[in-house]
Amino acid sequence: MTPSNFQQNILNWFDVNGRKDLPWQQDITPYRVWLSETMLQQTQVTTVIPYFHAFIAQFPTIEELAAAPIDAVLHLWSGLGYYARARNLHKSAQIITDLGYFPNNLEELMALPGIGQSTAGAILSIAFKKSHPILDGNVRRVLTRFKGISGWPGNTHVNKQLWSISKELTPQHRVADYTQAMMDLGATVCTRSKPLCVKCPLNSHCLAKLTDTVHLLPTPKPAKVSPVKQLTFLLLINKQQEIALIKRPPSGIWGGLWSLPEFESISSALDWCNMKQLPIIKSQTLAPQRHTFSHYHLDFSTLIIHTENPINFVMEANQTVWYKEADIGGLGLPAPIKLLLQQNI
Repeated sequence: MTPSNFQQNILNWFDVNGRKDLPWQQDITPYRVWLSETMLQQTQVTTVIPYFHAFIAQFPTIEELAAAPIDAVLHLWSGLGYYARARNLHKSAQIITDLGYFPNNLEELMALPGIGQSTAGAILSIAFKKSHPILDGNVRRVLTRFKGISGWPGNTHVNKQLWSISKELTPQHRVADYTQAMMDLGATVCTRSKPLCVKCPLNSHCLAKLTDTVHLLPTPKPAKVSPVKQLTFLLLINKQQEIALIKRPPSGIWGGLWSLPEFESISSALDWCNMKQLPIIKSQTLAPQRHTFSHYHLDFSTLIIHTENPINFVMEANQTVWYKEADIGGLGLPAPIKLLLQQNI
């Protein structure tokens, strides 16, 4: 199948079956495309839609996003995960606002925090109608199966090969539709499991289909046992029903979000309370829970302590604040911490 035939098959399929009513496909602007592509990284469309609506309602322009406090941005991102995406959006919005224009070339876009080659390609092709290849997870899966490419796509050699194929197949015309079509095909037909090969416009030339290796491709990432980390959260509640929350460092896991003080164990949390001479009214230890990140499991216990209002109580680096229950809803909180508070206060 020639690149021209490949493109025509994809576009013909898109005209009939492609998704055209997603919220970021309406009133297309570089800002809206960039926001949606960032949210869609490692996240399903159905999950992203309500977050996109809420984000655009709060920050309808890139200037308003740039001017917003980071806490407001992280609050709207709470539960979406991979919080570096939100921090990078905020930083990049400030840079773009200072520039006075939205960059429309690959080099300038990729110089912005959080924008890689595939996201930049999507912005350029969809928002600016410029021919640039993309290689997100959906497109990677389509091309890997179509060309019958084995080897983990995260491998440098395989990744380079897929980029070359994506570039060769990307058309000069109708590039926005083609880009959306390739993402749609991977998301709705050439799915990770139970692909609908009978509905695929490429099935008669797909090497994986012809060799009965669809279920083997893309080659999975080499198995690796995820490590397990353990810690204890301390949920301090004073007589005014205020919660002690600590602001996490700006980078790393849950960077910039508000969380609970952390300790190595229940006993170390109790020792700390004794050291601080906290007047304890009552205490409770919750059953351990697990939260899974992309590269490790977190097993955590929670110690709940109801305390009298301590005198001159200041935590390390003065980064801990007593928050009233009614005010917590406006903060950026990690999903497990948000659920923990909802269930216990």
